[in-house]
Amino acid sequence: MGAQSAGRVVGETLSKAPPAIAMFWLVKILATTAGETGGDAVSMSLKLGYVAATLIFLGFFLVTLISQVAARRYHPWTYWLLVVATTLVGTTTSDMIDRTFHLGYVKSSGLLLTLVVIVLIAWRVTAGRIESDKIITRRDEIFYWLTILVSNTLGTALGDFTADDTGLNLGFEWGAALFLGLIAIVAVIHFLKWAPQAVLFWAAYVLTRPLGATLGDTLTKPHAEGGFDFGRILATAVIGVAMVAFVALTPKLRRPTTVDS
Repeated sequence: MGAQSAGRVVGETLSKAPPAIAMFWLVKILATTAGETGGDAVSMSLKLGYVAATLIFLGFFLVTLISQVAARRYHPWTYWLLVVATTLVGTTTSDMIDRTFHLGYVKSSGLLLTLVVIVLIAWRVTAGRIESDKIITRRDEIFYWLTILVSNTLGTALGDFTADDTGLNLGFEWGAALFLGLIAIVAVIHFLKWAPQAVLFWAAYVLTRPLGATLGDTLTKPHAEGGFDFGRILATAVIGVAMVAFVALTPKLRRPTTVDS
């Protein structure tokens, strides 16, 4: 018994990320939705503006990033707090680029998509591979969170472009349906193993952000704009409680991915 346990410890390495199971994606969507409603609450409801809100959330992101990277092992609450931080700063940064700097959804989406591709290529060239949920080295962890930050910023721009009348003008509900359909396609490709799993992971990660953005807008926008007119602060609090509950009730999300060494 002791020998088997010792062999297991020697033969396995623990990742600093949870496994990408179905509940992972549900909590991730909740995190992106909370980022949309929370970012809008600070920048719009509290009327601080996009620049001030971005600086506040950037500080929050840096504090949580340092805490996550400095930790020697996976801590679920630190991990998910950092995910929320990336969605908050991604929301206000995208809005700042589009609405304060007037770059527009198409140009900003193209710019951010290019940044995501550059980060992934740099990761591949530097490390020799791109990881998804098997994050072991400090180098991979930095690339992991940088990709998440840029992809969440891109996802905000894509969500606004899809729903807004200056973009595809699909509205919030049809925008959410579009991204749900695209995520379903990625899931089918994943199960059929038609593409590298790391590529599909990051494709899904990008697509869940605009899904969360459109869901967040659906919850908080006025009835006249096709929303349910829930308060942004209340919606963020309720989504946050749901996230905590799902993580607490899912043992696999409280434990890191195991990597065979």
